[in-house]
Amino acid sequence: MRVLITGGAGFFALHMTKKCVEMGCDVTLLDIAEYHAEDYDKSVKLVNGDVRDEKKMDELISQADWVIHAAAALPLATREEIFSTNVDGSRNVLSLCYKHKVKRVAVISSTAVYGVPDHHPLFETDKLEGVGNYGESKVALEGICNEYREKGLYISTIRPKTFIGTYRLGVFQILYNWVEEGHKIPLIGNGKNRYQLLEVDDLCDAVYLALSHEGDDANDIFNIGAVSTLTENEYVGALCDYAKSGSRVMHTPVWLVIPALTIFEKLHLSPLYKWVYGTAHTDSFVSVDKARKVLGWEPKYDESQALIRSYQWYIDNKGSIAKGTGTTHRIAWAQGILALFKKFL
Repeated sequence: MRVLITGGAGFFALHMTKKCVEMGCDVTLLDIAEYHAEDYDKSVKLVNGDVRDEKKMDELISQADWVIHAAAALPLATREEIFSTNVDGSRNVLSLCYKHKVKRVAVISSTAVYGVPDHHPLFETDKLEGVGNYGESKVALEGICNEYREKGLYISTIRPKTFIGTYRLGVFQILYNWVEEGHKIPLIGNGKNRYQLLEVDDLCDAVYLALSHEGDDANDIFNIGAVSTLTENEYVGALCDYAKSGSRVMHTPVWLVIPALTIFEKLHLSPLYKWVYGTAHTDSFVSVDKARKVLGWEPKYDESQALIRSYQWYIDNKGSIAKGTGTTHRIAWAQGILALFKKFL
């Protein structure tokens, strides 16, 4: 099977590529970012290009049996860049998939489309109300998916919870750095909430199952997340215990921390954006019953196992980790004003 993955230099695509290669697929990656060629199997074709480039995408999609569309501008990008990439770029990809009669398409959306809901668990049929530019762009993306699904294009829309694993850095590298150095880990609120995470390898299994599924019932929308019922206290505490650095969980008042982080974000002093801190103290979990029933998907890891695997990779590789701004999950983000608070915790 010939597979094209957009956003190919990213964290998810790295793992998805490994999955596809293991399953005997011929994989081509597309990204505007620089690749670390040593991270990929030698059979993988690495292409630099932009999903908004109609000529380039036409050439690549014409040669694909499956397309996994994961390219996206992350929340710290400008509104213009987010909508240009996540909406206009996605329309370009899906229109060309339709033109070339691609057999299967998997689109990576986000549970950010649910906004800040008033109930849990969340189901695929719940109303969509994106938070911030990124959430709004993902809602628009799903509208395009629905449009082309109605035209006859087979699209599995995947809504993953926040996913982590080996090579995952970004905001999680900040957590790992604090844990490694033995600092207190400030959770917003009392930490008794269930904030669902997801191991990236479990996500890749779900995407592959959707693409390879026999019949028409994977031509639909699927939530993907861990199935444990661990609270933030439990899985962050498990990570601290594993690290044996003296790090431990502490609780901070919602009324103080969220307004402060909002100000820091507006002043560009903090790498944390609203989708990270605005819901961190609330329940946030989805039902994955549909994926389990239709796709036969079952996750292998709970949140504590996923965090520990990701943390250990960070410890083993921290000497070679690149640093930068919050535009990709595969580099360490500058901590900004958070580094100052770390000194007192």
